[in-house]
Amino acid sequence: MGKVTRTSKRKDDHLRINLERDVESGIQTGLRSIRFGHNALPELALDEIKCETQFLGRALKLPLLISSMTGGTQFAERVNIALAEAAQASQIAMGVGSQRAALEDPSSASSFQVRKHAPDILLFANLGAIQLNYGFGPDECRRAVDMIEADALILHLNALQEALQPEGDTNFKHLLEKIAAVCSALPVPVIAKEVGWGISASVARRLFEAGVSVIDVAGAGGTSWSQVESFRAADDQQAALAQAFRDWGIPTAIAVQQVRNELPETPLIASGGLRTGIDIAKCIALGADICGMAGPFLKAAAESEAAVQKTIDRVRMELRITMFATGSGDLEQLRDGKLILDQG
Repeated sequence: MGKVTRTSKRKDDHLRINLERDVESGIQTGLRSIRFGHNALPELALDEIKCETQFLGRALKLPLLISSMTGGTQFAERVNIALAEAAQASQIAMGVGSQRAALEDPSSASSFQVRKHAPDILLFANLGAIQLNYGFGPDECRRAVDMIEADALILHLNALQEALQPEGDTNFKHLLEKIAAVCSALPVPVIAKEVGWGISASVARRLFEAGVSVIDVAGAGGTSWSQVESFRAADDQQAALAQAFRDWGIPTAIAVQQVRNELPETPLIASGGLRTGIDIAKCIALGADICGMAGPFLKAAAESEAAVQKTIDRVRMELRITMFATGSGDLEQLRDGKLILDQG
């Protein structure tokens, strides 16, 4: 796999901590406070409900994305292969983790190169947007896309995480203009994604005007990267600093609503703390086009591809039954005013 770089060591730390420690956010996604109205007479056949959708011009059998998680190490390669094989079997989308490690050490590129395991899925490359202020530019972004034969590039935004890392890259000045340059130069769409603290309506508007094609809100309520960094901290003071931000962020449900209201026509991904097909159904009803999940798939992929497939199958059935119980024959009908506030 090549030399162990600072970046690859950090990736292994992140994987281990996510699998072994409690890294959930101290706040909720906001999805528990909304419910679907139950339809006692749906006038539908469950096995005829359609969960298919189109995203970035590609057909998906479910509005589901295996969110970007990992790459750059031997264990990460095994995880990515399991995820890719399951995504191919289910015809859903997948993103890889940050490819910075592979650009620093090309011998680690194989840990991201899942195309041979998933020849026709919608596949997203991934780099930290902050690296555009630390030597990367459109050429490196193009290399990341070409490396995995991706259909789009995720530029992830992780300002708070970088601030909480002793080795973090924290100069975010003039970053938007560099994102715009990447959007102009690349032949594939650019997706702007947070890592778990949410994208506000105003930031989404600025990104859209810079040329970003898709917003992934990646709201608060799932994995808290401040908690992850607290477990990586070298001393108690650094750990306490990271733990102070466990309750930080825009809950996923709020971020989805705000961004959809601000950008009614822009492709929108909901992620951040989604755990079930019911969560996905709620986010679709709030205005998302597709939904990303990470944590449940990481734990399953650490076990086997079959475990990933079981997770996808569970989510599919939860989504289909939710649609059935709301009288929604397809995803468009699911968006038709079926959500209510939970007064309980």
